[in-house]
Amino acid sequence: MSKPGLNLPTSGYAIIVDGLVKTEFATTDGVEIGAKDLKRRFPILQVEIFDAAVQAARDVNAP
Repeated sequence: MSKPGLNLPTSGYAIIVDGLVKTEFATTDGVEIGAKDLKRRFPILQVEIFDAAVQAARDVNAP
């Protein structure tokens, strides 16, 4: 599911916070750690991980 109007990466991964691309990562481990830490610190935010290889985003739930 591609989100129109976002500067989504063409490779790697990105953290999307409340509908805006915030940080890009080259590895799965990096994006997972970053997204889960962000969600843990700010559980009210909507945090998603975007995977450029499959052009899809998935929600991150609080740990």
